[in-house]
Amino acid sequence: MSIEQDLLLAQEVFGTGGALLFAGGPGSHGVQVEDAEARGDPLLATLAELFAPRGGRAATYRPTQSSPIAAATRSNALAAVEQAIAQPGPLLRLYLAGHGERGEPPREGGLSLWGQTSLRVGELAEALDAAGRPVQVVATSCFSGAFAEIVFARAEQAAGPAPTIRCGLFAATAEREASGCDPNPDRAAQEGYALHFLHALRGRDRGGEPLPAAQLDLDGDGTISPLEAHARARIAGQGIDVPTTTSERWLYAAAPTRGKSRPVALPEEDAVIAGLSAALGLTREDEVSVALEHVLKDTSSAYERLDAASGREDEAYRAAAAELLARFPVLDDPWHPDFAPTLAGHRAQIEALLAESALYATFRAAQDEVAAAQAEVAELLARSARLERLLRALRVRLLAGRLKARGGSAWARYEALLACERGQP
Repeated sequence: MSIEQDLLLAQEVFGTGGALLFAGGPGSHGVQVEDAEARGDPLLATLAELFAPRGGRAATYRPTQSSPIAAATRSNALAAVEQAIAQPGPLLRLYLAGHGERGEPPREGGLSLWGQTSLRVGELAEALDAAGRPVQVVATSCFSGAFAEIVFARAEQAAGPAPTIRCGLFAATAEREASGCDPNPDRAAQEGYALHFLHALRGRDRGGEPLPAAQLDLDGDGTISPLEAHARARIAGQGIDVPTTTSERWLYAAAPTRGKSRPVALPEEDAVIAGLSAALGLTREDEVSVALEHVLKDTSSAYERLDAASGREDEAYRAAAAELLARFPVLDDPWHPDFAPTLAGHRAQIEALLAESALYATFRAAQDEVAAAQAEVAELLARSARLERLLRALRVRLLAGRLKARGGSAWARYEALLACERGQP
């Protein structure tokens, strides 16, 4: 649901003229909406949770309220991009929303598309190598920072800078998940990069309320650029997002690791540093690094507790499942021809066994323990995300100063990337 809402908001913010690919295309039931109340047979739900847990059962699926021109498949996506970049023209924006895939190396990462297909970073980069116009990519998915590799030809650093200018703003680094992908239709309950980024472009906070211009128009030119909206997401985001850009990726590849530095006007980085330093009570890079190290250590310990809790859950499941299947051996297979007759003829006995079973009670307690451990991990990931955002902003400022002092074509490419990231199609 939240992905569709983000795309509808993107169309509203960006204006008409774009081509939308979504789910299975016109008429497909591709939008998952969380149920307001429990539905279905409670006993079936209990058996499903025990034998075959999966997301999406407490939701309905409906056709999209948007107007896609086609299904969001790999072939359709690449064809649409190739058509749009075939001729010279002004800056093109490619907005990618959905579920990300991590890749190693990053060029093997990408975006999950319809029909169990994927748009790989390397494939997109190779298509953009032939572009007749500059391209700005905005991606809001998990691991979307992998698309920052498009700054290089074929998305390979060894191949050197891309033959054409293409830039990008991404919700997360290539290694991190992102907030979002929520079936809850209540926007107030959602959190994610797209909410902050898209609303900021029209001068509003994540809830759609107007913000003072000075909080968003960081260079005072009277407009809010995509890079300024990206900065707002980095400052205001409360989730696990660690947004990044192609210009940041270029700095890590091209800037000297030491040496002289020259002043660089980076109002977006200055705003992120000021905002997060005030929120976190940290100003120096060494302070932030130490704080992040402590949180990452706590996160590692929390993951160990989660792994241990998951192991206890698995053990409890096996015991509870064995007890139930000893009496009713087909209950773990709803496709078995005896499943429905067994459920209909022995419902009372099955319900009584589950209600009275100490083994099943242990399983439910283990589930609660896992949920508590997952919540602890999520809280620590959100805490580390804010620290990492501040640390990366401090390092961007440092590296940009060193790259400017060196000058040359690498500095010129950095300036071109910033101009692209600030550009409005």
